[in-house]
Amino acid sequence: MGACAWSQAIEDCIARLRFERRYSSHTLSAYRIDLERLAAYAVSESCLVLEEMTPDMARRFVSTLHRSGHQGRSIARSLAAARTLYRELGLATNPFRGIKAPRSPKRLPTDLSVDQLQGLLRDQPTTPLEIRDLALVELLYGAGLRLSELVGLRLTELDLAEGLVRVTGKGKRERLVPIGRAASAALKAWLPLRSEGDPLGPVFTGRGGRPLGARAIQKRLAVFARNRGLPVPLHPHMLRHSFASHILQSSQDLRAVQELLGHAHLTTTQIYTHLDFQQLARVYDTAHPRARRKPR
Repeated sequence: MGACAWSQAIEDCIARLRFERRYSSHTLSAYRIDLERLAAYAVSESCLVLEEMTPDMARRFVSTLHRSGHQGRSIARSLAAARTLYRELGLATNPFRGIKAPRSPKRLPTDLSVDQLQGLLRDQPTTPLEIRDLALVELLYGAGLRLSELVGLRLTELDLAEGLVRVTGKGKRERLVPIGRAASAALKAWLPLRSEGDPLGPVFTGRGGRPLGARAIQKRLAVFARNRGLPVPLHPHMLRHSFASHILQSSQDLRAVQELLGHAHLTTTQIYTHLDFQQLARVYDTAHPRARRKPR
């Protein structure tokens, strides 16, 4: 009975988030995993309905996640999903309100050097698949797109004559981003080869004109980088981070980088100032005669 009550509550919550809140499929999938984990924990604690969950149980849930190896960000998302469940179902009390996840050490994003990117993009593609994959890489790096933004990008949102792309980012916020000559050229080479399908459909398609999904794009980037001798694994966010750090290193304009990335808050963009400082520190350590201690 208890498992059924939790299952029905999760289904009702997910339906509201999908149809009323318009959450992305990625977020819904993640929330479902988190809520099903919460439901399993609740039933193991003999908490058979949502109203029986107490703040003490909620804290023990966090402890259980932490002991099983979940990091702070993962636990924070689980707590957000739990709070959302209680909020969307309109329950009077929310036992997860005010409970925080343990902090995880901050990890700076990994970026590629300008030389690494030039090496990756130097050779001209020779097959339709390589032409498409080059366009993927050039657009991710040329416009600093998120993977979800690339997947959702449609032909009507490209303006190659002006070198612009209209991007719908997090929170359904739209922004116009310049894409540069190289990305424009790569897209112009790819679009005539794109499989026939919806003329207003996605920019990147696979066999039969089917949209290219996130997982397929990740796999293609890994193959593209490996074939071109990149010594590190390539993933979409690495190209976005490289775009941001290279722009900031050249311009020192953090506000412009915020707009280009589509960050709602400047504090999110400030992580790239740390990347820039790391580069300055390396230069200092290498070049300043008093920077390094002599071995004893």
